[in-house]
Amino acid sequence: MRRGRRLAYATLGLVGLEAIVALAAGVISGSAALLGFGVDSVIELTAALAALWRLAADLDPARRERAEAATRVVIGGCFFALSGFVGYEAVRLLALRIQPRQSVAGMAIAALSLVSMPLLARAKREVALAMGSGALRADAQQSALCGYLSAILLGGLILNAAIGWWWADPIAALLMLPIMVKEGFEGVRGRSSCGDGCR
Repeated sequence: MRRGRRLAYATLGLVGLEAIVALAAGVISGSAALLGFGVDSVIELTAALAALWRLAADLDPARRERAEAATRVVIGGCFFALSGFVGYEAVRLLALRIQPRQSVAGMAIAALSLVSMPLLARAKREVALAMGSGALRADAQQSALCGYLSAILLGGLILNAAIGWWWADPIAALLMLPIMVKEGFEGVRGRSSCGDGCR
C-alpha cells in the first residue's frame, strides 16, 4: 500500500506537468494530438486520485469492493470522454486543413513521457498484482497508455516539424482513438484491469 501511494503521488506530479505543458503547447500550436495528450494527462490525474482513494479503502473490506468498482468505472469513463474529444478535434483539423505550428515544448514533454510512463506502469502493475486489485491494474494501464500515446504524439509532431506533413498531427490523434476506446470498455467491464494474475 505504501509503494502504491508513492507511485500515485509520483504520477500526480509527472502528469500534472504533462497536462500543463501539453495543453498550453496544444493551444499555442493548434495541435489536436497535443491537446488530446494534455486532456489524457488530466484524465490520468483523475485515475491517480481514484487509485489513491482505492488504496485508502483497502483496510476496510466492506469499502474495498465498492471502491474497486467505482474506480474502474471512473477510469473507464474517462477514456470514453477523451476519445470523444480527440476524435472531434482531429476530424475538425483535417476537414478545415489547419496546419498546427511546430512545438518544441510539445516534443520535449512527449519524449519525457515516452521514457517515464512505461517505468511507472510496470511498477504499478507489480503493486496491483500483489494486492489483487483490478482498479490499480486499470491505473497501471492508464500509465502504459500514456507511454503509447506519447510515442504516437512525438511521431506526429516530428513529421509536421521536419517535413511539413500538416496532416500527420490529426492522423496521430486519430491513431490514438482505438486504444482509448478499447481501454474504456475494458476498464468499465474490469477485464484488462485484472487478468488471471490478479486472481
